[in-house]
Amino acid sequence: MEGKNILFEYRYAEGKSDRFPDLAAELVRLKVDVIVVASALSASAARNATKTIPIVMSGSDAVGSGLIASLAQPGGNITGLTNPSPELGGKQLELLKETIPRASRVAVLRNPASPASTPQLREIEVAGRSLGVQLHIVDAQGRSDFDKAFGAMKKDGAQALNVLASAIFTVHRTHLVELASKARLPAIYPHTEFVNAGGLMSYGADRSEMWRRAAVLVDKILKGAKPADLPVEQPMKFELIINLKAAKQIGVTIPPNVLARADKVIK
Repeated sequence: MEGKNILFEYRYAEGKSDRFPDLAAELVRLKVDVIVVASALSASAARNATKTIPIVMSGSDAVGSGLIASLAQPGGNITGLTNPSPELGGKQLELLKETIPRASRVAVLRNPASPASTPQLREIEVAGRSLGVQLHIVDAQGRSDFDKAFGAMKKDGAQALNVLASAIFTVHRTHLVELASKARLPAIYPHTEFVNAGGLMSYGADRSEMWRRAAVLVDKILKGAKPADLPVEQPMKFELIINLKAAKQIGVTIPPNVLARADKVIK
């Protein structure tokens, strides 16, 4: 990759994603050879900023958010890896209900600005009806919205929390986890990073592996491959991570059948 102009950008202004268009435009002005993005919002901003510079995604819901036409033939200048977050939302709610059987009212924290939020919510609502769970949808677009969001959960009598995938939530995961712990609210998160930050449990794709695969695609592009000719890949490995220390802090006992299915247990 010697001599190639590569810039990996993952920045926020005051915890908001509204600067993505400006940041994408900045990368275009710098004439980078590849733009690597980690969310549907940043991918959409990059696509709007350039139709020629290759864009490699790592973990966006590419089809659901309308970024590509299909996995096999993405077309245009975008390729990478897609994260089927809508389908995962239902599985996460199922695991949460198994862990907290008494939970009949579950708060769902989403970022409505995310292009993937609508398909995510659709799937989790289907799962909620199947499980007999009442869902309380709470919106937050940045760290400044978190306190209000948790206040709404408390007012509604939420007994558990399902956090949907959003880059904003990942960036501020430590604060989010702290608020859930303070509220003694059992929560399931979309990525391992939340559990490493002290969260109770997570279910989702192995993001480390996805970043490794994204690097392989970047290498292919730098060697002459066109994004339009590189099929968008799906994750092959999904992980259930459980934090027993966090469970003890909020007085939750993880059922043996759930614990036995965990890929990793933090003690």
